[in-house]
Amino acid sequence: MNNIPKLPLGNWIESLESWLENHFTPLLDFIRLIIGSIVDFLHHVLLFSPSILMILIITALAWFLGKWKVAAFALIGLLLIDNLGYWEHAMETLAIVLTASLLSIIIGVPTGILCARSSFLQGIITPLLDLMQTMPAFVYLLPAVSFFSLGVVPGVIASIIFAVPPTIRLTNLGIRQVPSELVEAADAFGSTPNQKLFKLQLPMALPTMMAGINQTIMLSLSMVVISSMIGAQGLGADVYRAVTQTKTGIGFEAGISIVVLAILLDRMSNHIVKKNKR
Repeated sequence: MNNIPKLPLGNWIESLESWLENHFTPLLDFIRLIIGSIVDFLHHVLLFSPSILMILIITALAWFLGKWKVAAFALIGLLLIDNLGYWEHAMETLAIVLTASLLSIIIGVPTGILCARSSFLQGIITPLLDLMQTMPAFVYLLPAVSFFSLGVVPGVIASIIFAVPPTIRLTNLGIRQVPSELVEAADAFGSTPNQKLFKLQLPMALPTMMAGINQTIMLSLSMVVISSMIGAQGLGADVYRAVTQTKTGIGFEAGISIVVLAILLDRMSNHIVKKNKR
């Protein structure tokens, strides 16, 4: 085996990276502008009103989507974040997570629909999804920084790559699990492919799709601390600074704030799934 020349895979990847940088700079700049604008917009919306008013709005939304227990947790948890002094950073984190989740859904749902319609395309995309889910998350940071420099944009890009597979997989699965008898009945009544998709397959697949979206949101939030290593701000940056400076108390406070956001997003999205199932 020592006599076999090493496959120059790393050189190929770096050559591809350089080629993309040289030929797709306008596209990369456009993507940077769009993602940066979405994050800034959500950040300004979340910080537009006083923290207590935003806490009451989120609590009311939690009450509407879930039960009184979810609303009570939202009220207590968000008041704790505000009291600890991490409100602004928590809203920065929430803006990043919402942006990554929104773009993952926009990319993932149509891709999942295409996979459900074409077994050939599914066979091509499934290995790519396996690669995206098993590759160490730190590896995604390298090309993201090369293409988009430091800051929040490469953090969002890395989060999308890491978080989009569940939405694609479960959208594909949900549509494929629609009973064939119902699909045949729709065909017998002369439904077009689009009518069959929007009036039969997507409504029946929605609970499964929402489960995938829930996983995407959680995975996006799990990338918060990793993204802080390349300039993304928010609670992840507080945790990262606490680790590098060995400040256990600050790290614990920021970590608790991330846990509150994670539980709140998980419970609210889970109740959306339960409502769709009913």
